[in-house]
Amino acid sequence: MVGGVTTNWTKWVSTGICATFHILLILIFWGSLRRTNTELIKTSTSKGPVKTFKTSVKPGWYYFGRKMETADFEWLMWFSTFRDHIIFALSGHVLFAKICSMLAPQYRSLVYMVYGLLAVWTSMGWTYVTLILSHCILLYSISLVKIRWLCFVTGLCTLATFKCEPFISWQAGFVEGDFELRPVFFYGGCGFTIMRCMSFALENCERKDGNYNILELLKYNFYLPFFYFGPIMTFDKFYVQVNRCDLTRKEREMWNINLQGVIHLIVIIVVDILFHFMYILTIPTDLKLMKHLSDWALVGLAYFNLVYDWVKAAVMFGVINTVSRLDHLDPPKPPKCITMLYVFAETHFDRGINDWLCKYVYNYLGGKHENMVEELVATLCTFGITILWLGPCQVVLIWAFLNCFGLNFELWTAKFFSVEPFSSFEMAMSEAMSRRIRAIFNTFNFWSIVLYNVLALNSLDFAKLVAKRLLLKGFPITTILVMFVTYCLIQVIKEQERRQLNEKKLQ
Repeated sequence: MVGGVTTNWTKWVSTGICATFHILLILIFWGSLRRTNTELIKTSTSKGPVKTFKTSVKPGWYYFGRKMETADFEWLMWFSTFRDHIIFALSGHVLFAKICSMLAPQYRSLVYMVYGLLAVWTSMGWTYVTLILSHCILLYSISLVKIRWLCFVTGLCTLATFKCEPFISWQAGFVEGDFELRPVFFYGGCGFTIMRCMSFALENCERKDGNYNILELLKYNFYLPFFYFGPIMTFDKFYVQVNRCDLTRKEREMWNINLQGVIHLIVIIVVDILFHFMYILTIPTDLKLMKHLSDWALVGLAYFNLVYDWVKAAVMFGVINTVSRLDHLDPPKPPKCITMLYVFAETHFDRGINDWLCKYVYNYLGGKHENMVEELVATLCTFGITILWLGPCQVVLIWAFLNCFGLNFELWTAKFFSVEPFSSFEMAMSEAMSRRIRAIFNTFNFWSIVLYNVLALNSLDFAKLVAKRLLLKGFPITTILVMFVTYCLIQVIKEQERRQLNEKKLQ
């Protein structure tokens, strides 16, 4: 009991550190952007040249005289435009799942499948369901051969058909109707279906006694909370958890689920408020405008674009995870807070995809991640599949190259400093001094991660402008101040991680 209380305490401390740092940055960023935002809104409502604001800033709080940023389609889809539809579908799933778990818990996975299949049929039509079933049958048939590389090649070739013509147009013709969410549902459902089928096929290859039934694949794929938007839960974990008959909950588990739901609601409200005051997604699309921002405002803008994307992923996956936890599943955790990231090995915004890639590609090919050649092959294959998943284009290719290089460079640096005389120098240092020196390198790592991912979220020009301001035009004042604040942050994070590690050892 004491260990559980201590673990919860450290989690709250870690969350508090992250929140405090964000509040400080918001105050600095808000002070720099307040005057700029006011001028932008005035310009967008007049005959000014800022066309971007005319399309992505719409009427919001009438009584407060504030306009709302509408640049993020995904957020608006989830929590504004199609909020009622999503709530209705997930509420129906929770209702039927609860009834089944009370009356016939052994059949709950079958009820999940039937409800999910009917929901997909209702929203996209029977021809789309036929398309999904054809992909499931194809990959199930290949999995019976139990040849791992053949399952991979088949799955990747199938995924590639959704990234190039004329296959896209031909498969899109299977969708009935014409509504705003049609392309989102089409690509989300098909993409995640193929990744789930590949997970099933690869797990079937590992099974020594017989094969999994195709019904298990359909139960896995048509679980509605995960179907369109993920996250991906590997088949081995889903199979064990969904077929568990003992549905008793741990102490305070329901209280934690309710607490997570309340936290998500509060975050949604906070983001909605920020959308009326800080137009962080619209400003980066106008490079002429950004050239007039201060160095601090521009650096803060880049950082908060990443923070927002993390918050969006955490909330969207968090809502789905809350529903799946009600179904007695243990879904992939939300992504790690961007503020806590200072190594490339932990950088991800979708833990489900990250777990999938690590299990079937990165760890499988990289082994213990000590050999540089094996690590290079593993990272190249991992980011190759990631490029195919995201869709090959210039920005994705540059992003993948930089992150692949960063991941390998970390291993090369670790190998270099593990040989003499550097290893002896570190052994002679105290633990605190070693941590301080490592934090210096991690500081540059942190901003490399920020810049590389800003490139993917915004544009190459925006990333180049931020890098130029941070490292060249802002040198030495802005550069030193930003790096010093980041260094202090990393020191605090490292100290917290050290304490958590010691507490786990004591337990």
